[in-house]
Amino acid sequence: MQILKAKYLFVMDEEFTILEDMAICFDEMVKEIGKADALKAKYPNASFDDLGNTLLMPGLINTHIHLEFSSNKGELKFGNFVTWLESVIQKRDDLLATSKDGAIEHALKEIQYSGTTTIGAISSFGLDLNPCVESRLNVVYFNEVLGSTPSAVDLIYSDFLQRLNSSKERKSDSFIPAISVHSPYSTHPILAKKVINDAKKEGMIISTHFMESDAERKWLDSTEGEFRRFFESFLPNPSPMIEPLEYIELFRGAKTLFTHCTKASDEEIEAILDQGGSITHCPRSNRYLGNGRLQIEKLPNFHLATDGLSSNDSLSLWDEMRGALMMHHLAPLEKFSKKLLKSVTLYAAKALGLKKGTLKEGYDGDLIALSIPKGAKDLEGLVPSLILYTDSAENIYIRGEKLK
Repeated sequence: MQILKAKYLFVMDEEFTILEDMAICFDEMVKEIGKADALKAKYPNASFDDLGNTLLMPGLINTHIHLEFSSNKGELKFGNFVTWLESVIQKRDDLLATSKDGAIEHALKEIQYSGTTTIGAISSFGLDLNPCVESRLNVVYFNEVLGSTPSAVDLIYSDFLQRLNSSKERKSDSFIPAISVHSPYSTHPILAKKVINDAKKEGMIISTHFMESDAERKWLDSTEGEFRRFFESFLPNPSPMIEPLEYIELFRGAKTLFTHCTKASDEEIEAILDQGGSITHCPRSNRYLGNGRLQIEKLPNFHLATDGLSSNDSLSLWDEMRGALMMHHLAPLEKFSKKLLKSVTLYAAKALGLKKGTLKEGYDGDLIALSIPKGAKDLEGLVPSLILYTDSAENIYIRGEKLK
């Protein structure tokens, strides 16, 4: 057990409470927040460290990361979603092979260095299983399924079950198996229903991509657009497999993260929220692939994520928050900065169903200590400055253990 005192404690509750010159006592879980002398008297066996002019807050949570293409450094073509997708298919085997050579492990270390303590890893092939298990991070591990050919459903499902069972064998307090259904344009409804039923039976959380691009929107609405040409290169007379609202309805009764939603209609957003779904916002990936801007002003909240290096240039949530500040340029800076910090702590933890993301008694002892930007002498302007000038954490604690 240990007690840490800091200049500021960002509680990360809905009210965005900031405590000055207070301390927190924690081990695997947060025990109490109070004055340092009172906590030292109450917990005499706890170690004590005064961190001085620093800031303590919950560890960051990145709800949506693809790690298996972490070796990408310009091999994939950005700018247009379908062009990017075609380059993924063309370069897939090479990128997967090179990602085995330490790229995934390197990405996980950079994620941790930035102050992220929990990730939602979307795994298509299982290549990131061992690196995720062996990392010091908390991992919600989304085994992904996709495939649109009816005759191949049983084979694809069998492969999915094998990967899912391999992840379940490694389950622990810090490694949680989960399920991902790729998207409405790529996953046959029979296959989607099978894995969603598995998730419901075992109480697993689900992630899915939804309405990421104009190509997806036009294809599902009218069987037209760039996806028609794309699918015709694989299948004769292709057609959409499901209506968008029907796809959303498949997930009713399961805790589900809907990722991107940049082209989702108001009716679809309402349907997602009505059944308890949450929305993952990946602003830089959306920009790099030409998918536009999620209209966050229509949402009560969202959780921010980086997506993978297949469609981004870093996995830092600080970089992502800075990108969001620029993309959503009409949002008031200070108010929006607070919402962004909650989106990578409080809201992200709620989306993943974890007792993390806020400094509260009984919640996991995942904390980071950050340097206070030199120009931030008081609370005025501190929150935007923190986002603008932070790249890494000074100290990182996961379930009470300080990481090197």
